Amino acid sequence: MRFQLPPAQAGMTVGLLGGSFDPPHAGHVHITKEALKRFRLDHVWWLVSPGNPLKSRNPAPLEQRFQAASALMRHPRVTVTDIEAQIGTRYTAQTLEALRRLYPGVRFVWLMGADNLAGFHRWERWEWIIQNVPLGVLARPGQRLSARHSPAANRYRDFRLPAAKAPLLARRPAPVWSLLNVPMLDLSSSQIRARGEW
Repeated sequence: MRFQLPPAQAGMTVGLLGGSFDPPHAGHVHITKEALKRFRLDHVWWLVSPGNPLKSRNPAPLEQRFQAASALMRHPRVTVTDIEAQIGTRYTAQTLEALRRLYPGVRFVWLMGADNLAGFHRWERWEWIIQNVPLGVLARPGQRLSARHSPAANRYRDFRLPAAKAPLLARRPAPVWSLLNVPMLDLSSSQIRARGEW
């Protein structure tokens, strides 16, 4: 495993795509490339998490998921990292607090699928997250409506940045979020596991 922190300099915009990546798949690659382009990010980091506190089942070993993600995601502006395991954080809010300390002046954007926005209000300290880091939300098949009408979207309705202004997201002060409807690949890690391919 790579025990080093990804490089980033003050003024850079870095999208953070966190998840179990159990397993990583082409859908993750697709939304990463869309986020780089549509949110005009300098880099995206895949944060391969030790585990998801909201899921009851344990994922495959971190080393296995990290290696699979590194083999799949080949792009000069994307870094696969196990930084959460390195710094010892378990919740997104903890991770973001630590990254802001480690990388002063870097503008982070938290990236998520629309399905995650639908349940975002169940995340630990979710309001702290949205009040401190811009959210870039990428719509997955069948999830647009539930995301738009989620408790988080309703509460922060006035801070939504229209898709046409999505390239400005990383430079806007939080709270701010943008929901992009992008051509999506209908893939999920749970489907892949169910087919016995992981």
